[in-house]
Amino acid sequence: MTERSPVGTDALRVAVIDTDTGFLQVLTKRMERLAWEHRIISGPVPVDALVSMRLGAVVVDPVLFGPRAFEELEKICTGLPGLAVVVCTGASTVAQRVRGLRLGADDWVTKPCHPEEVIARVEAVVRRRRRAEAPASAAPVQAGEVEIRADQFQAFVTGKSVDLTRREFELISLLAAAEGRVLEREEIYERVWGYAMARGDRSVDVFVRKLRQKLEKASPDWRYIHTHFGVGYRFAPELAEGAASPLGESAEVAAAAEPAVPALVDELSAALQ
Repeated sequence: MTERSPVGTDALRVAVIDTDTGFLQVLTKRMERLAWEHRIISGPVPVDALVSMRLGAVVVDPVLFGPRAFEELEKICTGLPGLAVVVCTGASTVAQRVRGLRLGADDWVTKPCHPEEVIARVEAVVRRRRRAEAPASAAPVQAGEVEIRADQFQAFVTGKSVDLTRREFELISLLAAAEGRVLEREEIYERVWGYAMARGDRSVDVFVRKLRQKLEKASPDWRYIHTHFGVGYRFAPELAEGAASPLGESAEVAAAAEPAVPALVDELSAALQ
């Protein structure tokens, strides 16, 4: 009996690059029940071949690539930027997992694991990507000097790309859409990563720090992401202390000049009386 996927991933086309027969047997049956089109690949495959398959997701065990594991993983992630990539492999070090995620993998599952968890992880990644792609036709968002372009999955400062990764773009889009509201770390994680945040996970803080550094490097006179300790983050473009305002004066000078205007009006009014 065919089941309906709970996240709208019916007829999802998936490639599984793995040779673990026991794992593949159960996973294949589960994908068939979901009516997912799937293809099992037992070794390295050119990126062009993956492109021609018109995939929505790939589950990959990099061990199959041998000593070139990370190079091949990076090729897949960069060659198919719209592809949901879930690494499913044996025991690994923190450094290896971090490296894989930074190369572009969307998730990392450690074997032994239940195929049902892999299915759920794939669904979560696809759901998150589709949610990010939904506003692609929306008008650009201007915040300070930064222009956020959903149609290009990028942010720009004076026409120059800030060079954000896919996840960094999803993060800035989420924060900007909150329109100054503080978003809790847990909410950010669930909406960007697609599932509940594990206790002690610092992924949100790491990605916010990287995004903040890129924004401040591209637009040094502005501060965009503000930390609310113990809670989360808020996005609001504000001139940095000492920075020149759009009218050419520093923020301090502009602030000091504001109360002088009504005072001058009062003086003129008194002189005319």
